[in-house]
Amino acid sequence: MDNKLHPVLKSMIPLVEGIAKTFGKHCEVVLHEIKDSKKSIVSIYNGHITGRSVGSPMLDVGVEAIRKGNDADNILNYKNKSSDGRALKSSTMFVRDENSKIIGCLCINIDVSEFVVAQKVFEELLQTDTREDVNPPSDSLNNNVNDVLMNIVAGTLDAYGKPVSYMNKEEKVNIVKKLDEQGAFLIKGAIDYVAKILCVSRYTIYNYLDEIRVGN
Repeated sequence: MDNKLHPVLKSMIPLVEGIAKTFGKHCEVVLHEIKDSKKSIVSIYNGHITGRSVGSPMLDVGVEAIRKGNDADNILNYKNKSSDGRALKSSTMFVRDENSKIIGCLCINIDVSEFVVAQKVFEELLQTDTREDVNPPSDSLNNNVNDVLMNIVAGTLDAYGKPVSYMNKEEKVNIVKKLDEQGAFLIKGAIDYVAKILCVSRYTIYNYLDEIRVGN
C-alpha cells in the first residue's frame, strides 16, 4: 500500500471489501485516489466485472464529474456499461478531506445483465393480447445529429431486451439490420458509434451490413 495515501482513503479500504463481500460477486467496489493528475484505483474487489485492478485509471463518468472540481456532486444509481457490454447499475460517491477538497471516490458497479434478461422474460410472460405495443412520440424534436443517433441505438437495444454481452453474432446482425432500416447509418460517425456499443470493430459492422444487403 502507498504510505502517502491520504488517511481518509486508507480508512475506507476495509469498507470496499465489506460492501463487495456483502453483495457478492456481481458487485464491484472501487476506491479511487484523486491527486493532481493521478486518478487511479487504490483498492478494488470483484474487478472481473470491468476487467480492472489496482492502478487502473478511472472510468470516463468519474473523470467527467471531477472536471467540475470541488463542486462535483455524487452520481447515484445510473446506467453504465462495461467494456464487454455488461449492463451495470452504478454509483460514484466523492470522498473529501477535512477542507472539503475531493481526494478520491468510492464507486459501486453492479452487474445487472442477468436481471435485464430475466426482466424481458417476465415481460413476455405477462404480455396479453390487449397490450398496446406503441412507442409514444417524443415530446420534442432533437436537432442534434449525435443525440438522434444515440436515441435510435438506445431505443433499438431497449426493444431487443438483452445486454450486448449476451448477444451472439446473429443477434448483433439483427440489431444492425434494424438500425439500417431506420436510416441510422446515414448519420455521420454511426459506424464507429455502433461498433463501440456492440463491442465489435468497425470492419465487423461493415461486414454485417454487406451480409444484410446481399441477403435483401
